[in-house]
Amino acid sequence: MLPTIPENETDPELPADHRSGFVAVIGRPNVGKSTLLNRLLGQKIAITSPKPQTTRDQMLGILTTATEQILFLDTPGIHRPLHKLGEYMVAVAANTVEDADVVLWLVDINDAPTDEDRAIAELLHALTTRRHNRIKLPPLVIGLNQCDRWPSDAAATAARSQEYLALLDWLTPTPATVVVSAATGAGTDDLLALLRERLPVGPRYFPEDQVTDANLRYLAAELIREKALRLLQDEVPHSIAVEVDDFVERSPTLTYISAVIYVERETQKAIVLGAGGAMIKRIGQVARPEIEELVGTQVYLELWVKVWERWRRRENMLRQLGYAAAQQGNYA
Repeated sequence: MLPTIPENETDPELPADHRSGFVAVIGRPNVGKSTLLNRLLGQKIAITSPKPQTTRDQMLGILTTATEQILFLDTPGIHRPLHKLGEYMVAVAANTVEDADVVLWLVDINDAPTDEDRAIAELLHALTTRRHNRIKLPPLVIGLNQCDRWPSDAAATAARSQEYLALLDWLTPTPATVVVSAATGAGTDDLLALLRERLPVGPRYFPEDQVTDANLRYLAAELIREKALRLLQDEVPHSIAVEVDDFVERSPTLTYISAVIYVERETQKAIVLGAGGAMIKRIGQVARPEIEELVGTQVYLELWVKVWERWRRRENMLRQLGYAAAQQGNYA
């Protein structure tokens, strides 16, 4: 489901061919979708980590120029789900594709198509052929990411492009391809030009200085989760969820935030706490500066750890954490 858009920000000075619309950014886990979104917006709104499946929900990023307003929808990495959380994440991505004006499929140019990439092609095909719900797939652009690690050889690039296009040989017209680097920004102007060409003529839906519709409480929780993922390495891979239960502006210069880090086992709780509470203290220390930049005040941050056994497999717990709103379907 697409985010709710506000009343049209009508501007009589907009050019007659002003473009606007939703671009669903899809791809396998850890291919650089969130990094690319942050690069295109010129600031960080989506958390990143070396761990796959870091993004769990849809994130709206708003890019406004004089000639267009592109509403990017960063989606969870598409994979074969192993639990209710995984099913939710794949459903979010699939539903976003159905509702978008354009789809940007990000792949890694350094890799031949993987099983996960083939699964994405299968999902796109399934979306157009599902019984009782046949849809027309939005225009598709394939972004060949991480070109900063790729030899600048035109023949090799063309060959790799064809490997991905071959997965979509049922799709007409043939999708456009573009070589980009989310890390350096190379090729992003070409990418934006391709996306703009495929967006409908439309109004500006958000003020030009707005970059997301996510609230501060959600963004603070995501920043805490990002730091926990980075600091804990492989010790507590995807068993972490973060919920902000208090977010209070105590003065014009101080915001109080209390957040709970949920894990699935007592042994994981001990890891997150660390010896003498050292790890959870470290998570707070590295998260606090970015949260302060986000809210514009000093932050007093309190973190707690609680065990929710098998929370990724229990729909009631997923719902409490905000992960059970999308209608789930047989997409994988």
